[in-house]
Order: sequence, then C-alpha cells, then structure tokens
Amino acid sequence: MCLAFGLGACARVAPLPPPLHSAEEAPGAPPPGAPPPAPTPAPAPAPAAVLDGEATYYSDKLAGRKTASGERYDPGALTAAHRTLRFGTQVRVVRVDTGRAVIVRITDRGPFGKPSRIIDLSKAAARELDMLRAGVVRVRVEVLR
Repeated sequence: MCLAFGLGACARVAPLPPPLHSAEEAPGAPPPGAPPPAPTPAPAPAPAAVLDGEATYYSDKLAGRKTASGERYDPGALTAAHRTLRFGTQVRVVRVDTGRAVIVRITDRGPFGKPSRIIDLSKAAARELDMLRAGVVRVRVEVLR
C-alpha cells in the first residue's frame, strides 16, 4: 500500500493500539507473583466391568500361606481372591450400604462357597470397608486394570 500512495502516506498511519490485557493481566489469570493454580486431579478411571455380590474376608489362620498366585497371604496387604480375574488385576470394592471403598489386587482364587460371594478380601481391606464385625457385606466390585 505504501508503494501505491508514496512513502509519506505510510508515515501517517497510526500505530496499532496496545493490547487490552497483557499476558500477566489476562482475565482469570492469577495476579503477578502469585503461584500458579494447582492442576485439576485426573478423574478416577472408569471400570472395565462391574460385579455385584457379597464379600467375605480371610481368616488370620491363613497368614503366611501361599496363595494361588504363589505369593504368601499377608493380612496387612490390600489383596483379594476372585474366581476368574487375572492375578495382579486391581479392583475397587465398594460397600453398598456405606459407600466405603478400597482398591485391592487379586492374588488368589476364591471364594468357593455360596455363588453370591464374589470376592474374599484380606483383613486390611475388610478393615477399610469396616466389615470385620459383619463378616459378610454386599459389595460392588469395579475392575480397574
């Protein structure tokens, strides 16, 4: 455009106005010098499968015995037994009546009693669900990975 009108026309062009907000003053941005906002936590992983039934827990008499996976049963570990899930699978066990939940790793096979019983929990996992007194509770088992 300057070539068409001569160089003098370009000299009279008004400079661009300054931006409305600098990067530091952008709407919603923290004030200068403030720490950055904390990242939003990732949502809980969606379960690959959901099972409903009853949970029981292991007796202390089994402490130290080998499980079907070859690991020794540790009442203080967050582990469980399931009839068909692969060893190492992590599941979230939710107590239906209270909403309390615990994530456990499958290390053994069972339970083999009533068909309504779908998972046997370690004592530590049962404690997390507050089911030691009840012994058997309704649960939802969410397969995570």
